[in-house]
Amino acid sequence: MDINSLYYFSELAKDLHMTRCASRLFISQQTLSNHILRLEEYYGTPLFTRKPSLALTEAGKRVLDFSREVLREETSLKDVLGEIAGEERGVVRLGGTQIRLNVILPGLLPEFSRHYPKVELDITVDISRNLEKMMRNGELDLAVVFAHGENPDLVRRGEMQDQVYLCVADGLLKEYYGKSAEKLKRSALQGAVVSDFAELPFCMLTNRLGRTVEECFDIAGIKPRIYMKSLLTMISTQISFIGLAACFVPQMILVSMVRQIPPDLNIFPLCYAPGKPVTVPLATISHKDRYLPRYMRFLQDQICGYFEYVEKFQMERLAEENPESSALPL
Repeated sequence: MDINSLYYFSELAKDLHMTRCASRLFISQQTLSNHILRLEEYYGTPLFTRKPSLALTEAGKRVLDFSREVLREETSLKDVLGEIAGEERGVVRLGGTQIRLNVILPGLLPEFSRHYPKVELDITVDISRNLEKMMRNGELDLAVVFAHGENPDLVRRGEMQDQVYLCVADGLLKEYYGKSAEKLKRSALQGAVVSDFAELPFCMLTNRLGRTVEECFDIAGIKPRIYMKSLLTMISTQISFIGLAACFVPQMILVSMVRQIPPDLNIFPLCYAPGKPVTVPLATISHKDRYLPRYMRFLQDQICGYFEYVEKFQMERLAEENPESSALPL
């Protein structure tokens, strides 16, 4: 039994398909099969059933837990020894949702690369639930996730509450609310509830943020007038920018687009009810047993610093009275 055999075994346990796994690992099926047979001979028991399809045996499940722990410890040991030797090279396996990583990484990576030019980044894009599972299985070093609960295996840092905003073009607001629009705007600047904007057409999201916004409508006891449904926050944001519908956007996204926001856009902090803001909790996570070398800690510090910057950024605002341009070009 050796580390390589445990590695190949754990990788096959992901695919449960010999040909696909061997191809992904750039080795022959025979090589992969030999490693599995070697482990089975060492432990004296089958680790997979072969028919009708490949599946872990009960013994295989126990060996998989063991292999993940050994591989995580071995990776941590390499990083510790690398630091002792003064090496500044390695790989950061970083996970997050596509939209969060698109916002966070471009501004941070230039400085990171200046400090650690020999460090490689391996990016995984997925939903938070899957990223947490990958972290527990030792497949990731760091991740940015929706911080929805405590997990004893995971360490959270840099927790932030990402305020959700209601964005609506001034022309659209006046079209539906006429003379009362100005009073509504002044009131919503301190916190907007969806019941006050029920006549507007909305871009509704079909992701986790969308489910949070739906709670607001459920609490208000109303159904939104839907202009468009989309999984993509950026599309609905652009629709609000050109004045076709109102939308809901996290502060982090608005901060990243601050130079693109048209002057005629009203931005109101969304609330479930007066005094109860709608926020998305975010955090970086790592495994409690995973040693993080300097370059990983540096990247994590960068991300946490960016969280602090976003939280302090004041996004709520009223549209300009006489903007030079009323919408973004199509």
